[in-house]
Amino acid sequence: MAEPNDVLRLEGLRKSYNIGQPNEVEVLHGIDLCLDRADFAALVGPSGSGKSTLLNLIGLLDSPTDGELYLRGTPTRDMDDEGRTALRGRHIGFVFQFHHLIGAFTALENVLMPWMVAHGRPTPEILEAARGLLADVGLEKFTERRPDQLSGGQQQRVAIARALVTNPSLLLADEPTGNLDTRTAADVFELLRRFNAQFGCAVLVVTHDPRLSGSCDRTITLVDGEVVSDERNQARAAAVPPGA
Repeated sequence: MAEPNDVLRLEGLRKSYNIGQPNEVEVLHGIDLCLDRADFAALVGPSGSGKSTLLNLIGLLDSPTDGELYLRGTPTRDMDDEGRTALRGRHIGFVFQFHHLIGAFTALENVLMPWMVAHGRPTPEILEAARGLLADVGLEKFTERRPDQLSGGQQQRVAIARALVTNPSLLLADEPTGNLDTRTAADVFELLRRFNAQFGCAVLVVTHDPRLSGSCDRTITLVDGEVVSDERNQARAAAVPPGA
């Protein structure tokens, strides 16, 4: 059972593919994990360890084979697609290595997109909030620029603002700095850090970069579909990742 302060709780989470067929395979083997609003955690592990599968389950993009996933105390395993989509839209923001901005839209319109998908035409209040988020990421003068008029780092900043426009409880960042130069990557990491504190939004960063994971408060290591360690890091990442 999820605790009141939990943003995310996984209990015995399993995921299999090709169920009932000769090539059936279980990718995740009973994952137990909890995140609260203060958490700024890294998920690491070798290729093939199940990180992408786990991230898809946490993001409510897929359903587990067994076990339960609680998001803000709500059990999700038996939800239909419509229910998962609605819950995801209310409580989860996504930032990816490649920003996936819509080229025909301005920065402001891209930021507004998750809210518009959930609610329709933007209100004056959400327009103000979106402009405020762009100001928070240092792009208040770029609201009307399209993605091809922005640098890679600026595009990723737009993506972060977009992820936060619905005021999510959980931000999932999949290799968020993997396509950026070292200095820009450090800036993006600091933005995620600041918003974790400012919005009380739990952050889970999937990364192969040991500098990035070591700069998070907590490192969760996944190997062969199992959590083999979940450790609090000695040096909290008030500083930028080493080497930045």
